[in-house]
Amino acid sequence: MRTGRPKVALILTDEERQRLDSLAHRSRSAPHVARRARIILACAEGTDSKVVARRLHVTPATVCKWRGRFVRQRLDGLYDEPRPGAKRTITDEQVEQVVIRTLETTPRGATHWSTRDMAKAVGLSHMAISRIWHTFGLQPHRSETFKLSPDPLLVEKVRDIVGLYLDPPAHAAVFCVDEKPQIQALDRTQPLLPMQPGQVERRTHDYKRHGTTTLFAALNAKTSEVITQFHQRHRSAQFREFLDLIEARVPRRLDVHIIMDNYSTHKTALIRNWFAKRPRFHVHFTPTYGSWLSLVERWFAELTMKQIRRGTFRSVPQLKAAIQEFIEAHQANPKPFVWTKSANEILASIARFAQRTVDARATQQMSRTTVTGH
Repeated sequence: MRTGRPKVALILTDEERQRLDSLAHRSRSAPHVARRARIILACAEGTDSKVVARRLHVTPATVCKWRGRFVRQRLDGLYDEPRPGAKRTITDEQVEQVVIRTLETTPRGATHWSTRDMAKAVGLSHMAISRIWHTFGLQPHRSETFKLSPDPLLVEKVRDIVGLYLDPPAHAAVFCVDEKPQIQALDRTQPLLPMQPGQVERRTHDYKRHGTTTLFAALNAKTSEVITQFHQRHRSAQFREFLDLIEARVPRRLDVHIIMDNYSTHKTALIRNWFAKRPRFHVHFTPTYGSWLSLVERWFAELTMKQIRRGTFRSVPQLKAAIQEFIEAHQANPKPFVWTKSANEILASIARFAQRTVDARATQQMSRTTVTGH
């Protein structure tokens, strides 16, 4: 039997729903206002507060707070109340002008805005521009790369692999398998200058190469324990040897689900025949350009960050010893990587991103047409 005060029904008018949709999805909305709008839209669907909190990565208390504010004040309740102190010297119109300029224009002779360029253009201080950008989550100085998967089976593969993480099969082990090829044993040309108070560690930008090695790894998705093997090459013969090692390490009573990417070494006749003769092994390929779905990539990233990137190695054996030290430390206290997003959330995110690329392409085409017309 449920206890506590009953919730007041949250019913939206068409105008409110349209306004909330706009706040939740338009790029000009402040991140905190957009998040509050998404909370209200989810609550209006009748979704439980705990489910909304988990979906939007906030606390249940936050959901209850903004749901209650909206019930009492409607759309006005989504905005912060005036705070004590000196009156604002920057108007909402000026803030909107900065946001629109940042998103839709570039300064002459540059690819992106700096705080001082924008300050000069709109007549505000560079510190004010910095605060506005921080509030809206704008970082013109940063740029990242992306690659959308063209795999025709993208949806099926995402659901398959995420399902193994969130609801693993009984009496089976799930392993994410991959190789980190040609790890270089690099030594700096001059001695490293260690960190001192007031001075970061320093090293020369140039280096000497002393050979390479390849690390094969299979990460247990449930326990985060790893099975590893070093090889000088990374062809199908070496991969088959590594599969033999996995087979020997996993108890025969268990089925084995292998998650791996589409690297050609994983699909040769030798490897296909190996799997065909072992019915307890089940292969799950990540989508094309979708190796981020494999948790072993996260483990490789930690290896690189913690042990390889800043290390100096005068030989391949020294490099292998350092990697083995990292592996042993990990095995002594393995902490599983927890997968949190459902397949539906991932696919919805990909769909939104794909739509943004379509819109961006249309905008660029329109701009080129306009320039050509002139």
